Amino acid sequence: MTFWAYVVRCADDSYYTGHTDNLERRIGQHNLGEISGYTQTRRPVTLLWCQDFGSRQEALAAEFQVKGWSRRKKEALAREDWADLHDAAIPPRERALRLRSGRTEEEDGQSEDRAGISSEQEKSVTSGGENHVRSEEGKSALSSPPVRAERSRSTLVDETPPPVIVLVRPQLGENIGKAARAMLNFGLTEMRLVSPRDGWPNPSAGPAASGADIVLQTAKVYDSVAAATADCAQIYATTVRKRGVTKPVVTPEQAATEIHAAPGRSAILFGPERSGLETDDVAVARTIITVPINPEFGSLNLAQAVILVAYEWSKGLTAERGLSQPSINPIMPPAPQEELDGMIGQLDAMLMGAGFFHLPDKMQSTRRTLRTLLTKPGWSSQEIRTLRGVLSSLAGKRPRA
Repeated sequence: MTFWAYVVRCADDSYYTGHTDNLERRIGQHNLGEISGYTQTRRPVTLLWCQDFGSRQEALAAEFQVKGWSRRKKEALAREDWADLHDAAIPPRERALRLRSGRTEEEDGQSEDRAGISSEQEKSVTSGGENHVRSEEGKSALSSPPVRAERSRSTLVDETPPPVIVLVRPQLGENIGKAARAMLNFGLTEMRLVSPRDGWPNPSAGPAASGADIVLQTAKVYDSVAAATADCAQIYATTVRKRGVTKPVVTPEQAATEIHAAPGRSAILFGPERSGLETDDVAVARTIITVPINPEFGSLNLAQAVILVAYEWSKGLTAERGLSQPSINPIMPPAPQEELDGMIGQLDAMLMGAGFFHLPDKMQSTRRTLRTLLTKPGWSSQEIRTLRGVLSSLAGKRPRA
């Protein structure tokens, strides 16, 4: 079965990135408004770029990667302009330093020849296979050299695949669903289940996953830990107890660093909710992951354990595949001292008129206390104008413009 990652151009000229197992149907659904969310109010949409993959996990990984790209990078990908795509990936600060120093890509060892792609190699790649990358008009790009498709694929797949999350004898479907939700929040999609107690699929998992259906739909079931990890080069066991097994012990952060650096696929084992991994389960692993925890209450639920490890792994993603951050509104600069003094003077005059300073010997210390109180927050100009408007209203005067 073929899966697709794609980018569409919306009616407002913005871009939307997604993945599907039926590209033509999905584009039609977007244009009919059947896909709730971003594109529903931005129709019609037109296909900008798409690429086929052999598995849903690969397509989803490509979606996550491209979704985080700038507009320029997405357009370069659609044009198959690999030079511009590479240039757009250079951080602005580094680009400025290169311009000032006069360095070129070739001097940095980043030209095609220095990357080890000779003309003969290009000919050999070009001679075989179809190119399934499509252009904005939705036409097959078979007229373009297939070598471009190979390079496109290489830009969308990390050398080290994401780790596999293996739940060993999980008990409740709800906990499997919550673990899936934790995984997808940080870009992990491949879940493997070893002998789930209540069988699989489990109807209780879906609601608990809160939309992480892709993880549940592609989850695979195995009879043993050995079978579930047979294709993995690095295996980690999460446990707070060593259970008599002598193995290296690392934190989730250290494990994440190793996973990103090591070749091959990694698997992370999580035990049953009630008892955790057994000694025989831990014996399959090469390394133990544990976290410093309250010795008087060492009880993490399954989803909490998964999210700790998944978060640390996500921190090591490249800038191109990094997860989105919520936007932060800039803090308004503090007001000039003159504006602050004006507000304090206005308040002082109102308090004087109201007879607040009824003890003459305490007047100066009270004023000093009020000034200290009002100078602590670091008021912005807007905040001072608002507060002075409040004071004017209390005094029965019209606020100053």
